Amino acid sequence: MTDNTTTSVPLAFRIASSFIAKFESSFLLLSSLALFAIMIVVTIDVVMRYIFNQPLEWAYDVISLYLMVSVFFFALSDTLHEHGHVSIDVLIKYIPGWLRHGGETIGYAVATFVFALVTLQAVDRMSESYRLYEMLASAYNWITWPAYLPVVVGTALLTLRSLYRTIGHLWSIFAKEPAVELPPLPDVSE
Repeated sequence: MTDNTTTSVPLAFRIASSFIAKFESSFLLLSSLALFAIMIVVTIDVVMRYIFNQPLEWAYDVISLYLMVSVFFFALSDTLHEHGHVSIDVLIKYIPGWLRHGGETIGYAVATFVFALVTLQAVDRMSESYRLYEMLASAYNWITWPAYLPVVVGTALLTLRSLYRTIGHLWSIFAKEPAVELPPLPDVSE
């Protein structure tokens, strides 16, 4: 599902959503590549462990420190863009559109604030890790600051998408046509 692109939607909203979506798509690709890398490393590790009795000693560290973080955080904003996160929608079909936009405005405003704080904290933590040249205590000396980069990028992108939705839903309360779409209604035809 993509954002509403009718001609009555202000051009600024369409451009902003398209701009953010380009980054979301790029990082979703990186998330997919990280997931593929996990599958390859695990497969090689299993073969090396059970056939040659020579496991990859670094596999767990690389997967848990770098790859899993990338899979999760690089996909976060695109999942929000596609309305893929869990939502409670029991009574949603009975609420008028302007009120739904009002509720979404409040929710996204809170989310924007929280994710901005998470982003700033991640930047601070990554900077500190880089400054101190922190390493993972394991058989190999893995530097830890690159593990914070997907957190910074993913939460920054999520903050942008949430800010876009906050402004769009606020605009939509008062506009004739919504600037951003509401989450789809649940399919209860079964």
